[in-house]
Parts: sequence; structure tokens; C-alpha cells
Amino acid sequence: MNKSWIDNNTFHYSKFSDLHRLVNEKQRKNLTISLCLPTLNEEKTIAKEILIMKSELMTRYPLIDEIVVVDSGSTDKTREIARGYGADVYEASEIFPHLDKFVGKGENLWKALYITKGDIIVYLDADIKNIHHRFAYALLGPLILYDRIKYVKAFYDRPIAIGKSKIRPTGGGRVTELVVRPLFSLFFPDLTQILQPLSGEYAGYREIFEHIPFPIGYGVETSMILDIYEKWGLDVIAQVDLDRRIHRNRDTKALGRMAFAILQTFIERKIKLGLVDYKEKLYDEMIQFNLVKGEYKPDIYKIVGLERPPIIEIPEYRKKFKRALQKRPHAIAGETDVLG
Repeated sequence: MNKSWIDNNTFHYSKFSDLHRLVNEKQRKNLTISLCLPTLNEEKTIAKEILIMKSELMTRYPLIDEIVVVDSGSTDKTREIARGYGADVYEASEIFPHLDKFVGKGENLWKALYITKGDIIVYLDADIKNIHHRFAYALLGPLILYDRIKYVKAFYDRPIAIGKSKIRPTGGGRVTELVVRPLFSLFFPDLTQILQPLSGEYAGYREIFEHIPFPIGYGVETSMILDIYEKWGLDVIAQVDLDRRIHRNRDTKALGRMAFAILQTFIERKIKLGLVDYKEKLYDEMIQFNLVKGEYKPDIYKIVGLERPPIIEIPEYRKKFKRALQKRPHAIAGETDVLG
């Protein structure tokens, strides 16, 4: 394991709190930055997220150039509220309408690449209850100030909300510790240094995102890390401590379905990367049981491991962003870091 990585590429958000410096360096490098919020029924939290990011990082400090919401078909007022607070709102189904339609977080993230304009894209989950503008500027800091860094993950303490008001100060991240970390320990020990690989807050350069596939569902974060690591190595990745994150927590059965999708993605990614020759059939149904009137009834959840190809392969994308089809981005290595 490359033990020096966690020392050199791990930061605390306070290191990037000089927002004037970030803005000046962003302008010097002539960068544009997009914030994307993937949503599905987030009417309780979306307004506060947009309001804080817009007021602090667009009006007060011109760090972010646009806020884009990509929605999976919310049945509440998510889209209406987001528009009312000034975000550019899209329904995922209306982006690339000629393609087959899928629903999932990864689908939203992938399609956001087409309708955003930034050289850097920040992805934030839309259910953060203790939202603060550090969730964005801290992820941008390493990308703006360190030329060698192209992708940044968040990590944080994850208190578990109990009922309406009580907060347990430890816990959370159960799928990470029970599924992802054991897998990384077995197959990719270097990646165990990424403290919260499943965090929904991350940012990166477009030239990275456009060259990797996006699973449409829960496996997107795991897949993203594996692909970036295999293509460009660990040194282009950094992580930032955001201190604390409070969000809604899922029950054990929901976490089981998430774990199934991640395991499915992990195995399929190893096959596609040529890292394993797997001869057995993989099934696509998660089988759980409910007790109904004294009998155990199977609750079968079908999870098909669909993924979108690297968006650079989509002709409309290449035309819009004037991209040539190539195997990997050029000039991925850094030049001179400007962080003292």
C-alpha cells in the first residue's frame, strides 16, 4: 500500500477557506465550474442547498458559474422549488431523448455532463440537512490549487438521525465498512485509504468524467473510483474532510439492495478491466424476505447492471464540446502546484 498518499492527498476543508484566493486562481486559469444536484423527491432540502451555494459561491464569491438540477422524475415539488431559487432544472428523461430511458443517480450524473458547461463539475447529494458552502469550495480547492489533482472525494463524520430531533454522534457509512472496504482490502489495498468511497460529494475535471462509464444506479461511486484508479492512478485523486454531514438514513433492507448493486458493479468492473476471468453466471435479483401473516414471503428486487458508456463516445456530446474521440485525456499530469 502506498502509505504516502493519505498524507499528501488528504486535506481538511479549512485549508481552502480563503475563497478570494480560490476565485483569483480560478480566474487566472480561466476555469468554469458547474454544480450539479441529482434529485428525486428532495423538496425538504433542495431550497436551502441552492440558496446557500448561490448566495455564497456565486454572488458573494464568484466561484461557481452555474447550479444545475437533474431530476429523476420527482413526484413532489422538487423541480418547482429548484427553479424558484434560480437553479437550471432538467428532467433526466428529456436529456438525450433518443436514448433508452433509465432511472438512477448515475444516470443523472452522466447526463449532467451534457447540459453543464464547466471545466470542473461538482456533484453534491441533494438531501444534506446541514448544508454549508464548504461542501463545494472544499472539494474545489485541491482541483484549483494543485495541478496534479483531477478528482476529489469528500469524507466526514456521519451522525445517524434518530426520530425527528435526536442525533447519534457516531455511525453511518455501514455499506462502506461492511462491503466496500473489505473488497478494496482484498483486491485494491491502496484504495482503502479513501476513507468514504461511497460519499455522494465529489468533484473533478470534465476530462476525467467524460472518459469513464457511469453505472445508472448505486454502483456509480465505486465504479468511478476503480476506473479513475486504473486509468490514471491514485495520485490524481484527493480527499477532503468536510467535518460532519447529516442526511436521511436508509433501513437495513435498503442498504442490502445498495450492497447488492455495489457488489454487482465491482465484479463486473473487474471483468471489464480484464482483471479477472469470471466464468460463473451473475444473477440480477436481490432476494429478501418479509413476514406476512405468519409466513415468510420473498421480496425480490431486480437490479440490472446497466451503465452508460463514456460520454465522449456520444456524437452529440463531442459536437457540443468540440471533442475528438480518444482513449484517454491528454496532459493529465500536473505542472506546478500553487498551494503553499
